[in-house]
Amino acid sequence: MRFSILSILPLGTFAVQPPSYSGYSLVWADTFAGSSATLPSQSNWDIINRNIGVNNELQTYRANPKQVQLSGGQTLQLVPWREGTSWTSGRIESRYTFTPAPGRKTMAEAMIRFGGNSINNKQGIWPAFWILGQGIREGKGWPACGELDIMETVNGQLTGHGTVHCHVFPGGICNEPTGRAATVAIPSQDWQKWRMVWDRTSGDWQRETITWYLNGDQFHQLRGDQIGDAGVWATLAQKPLFFVLNVAVGGNWPGYPNDNTQDGYGSMMEVAYVAQYST
Repeated sequence: MRFSILSILPLGTFAVQPPSYSGYSLVWADTFAGSSATLPSQSNWDIINRNIGVNNELQTYRANPKQVQLSGGQTLQLVPWREGTSWTSGRIESRYTFTPAPGRKTMAEAMIRFGGNSINNKQGIWPAFWILGQGIREGKGWPACGELDIMETVNGQLTGHGTVHCHVFPGGICNEPTGRAATVAIPSQDWQKWRMVWDRTSGDWQRETITWYLNGDQFHQLRGDQIGDAGVWATLAQKPLFFVLNVAVGGNWPGYPNDNTQDGYGSMMEVAYVAQYST
């Protein structure tokens, strides 16, 4: 059985390529080409296949095209499903890592939309496009590894959250578990561009910046001197990082699904591309 959304929301050949930006060169991208109802490239992505046991979330992630699939229209779909009293969903983590280079600007961007279910039917649904420090794969715990959430939204709300997590839990420089955050209004559930730029051109870590954008408009920025610790700043802006895309279900922040929560494609997150650039 195929699970492609193409039979539900016809897309034709969507085929959006990462844009060209003046002054930037494209370094790495995935445009999710491939046959419908197949997994994305496992050379590019680690497809999670377990319950990761964080945040009191409900879902078990599956490395299965029902939860993690190419649409056949050159997009990726991460789809949450209710299975009895349990939930399954999709999460992928890039095998590719990048390090924002000194003296340069580095940009990460994804084009994302959400399934068309009503906000009233998305209690507990938690999609995200974010970044973790490679240190977490090398035994460095959270939040010391560094985390940069480019986009999160909960319960179907048209509010995007951009957040940094760092240092120690609880409290610390990033006020864990809250983090240092800002919000932005999302125009609709349709396609939007989410971007983060690391600016290391100053030559002084205290004046380096990390900036969040929605559709090219800035909505959050963090400077090194606001962190105030060179080692902590390095975990966010000077050491290897990797991408994460997922749809969580339930947990401490959104709360749990209710009787109105709908699963399936109407509650998915769909991604046209993920790209990383450098000047």
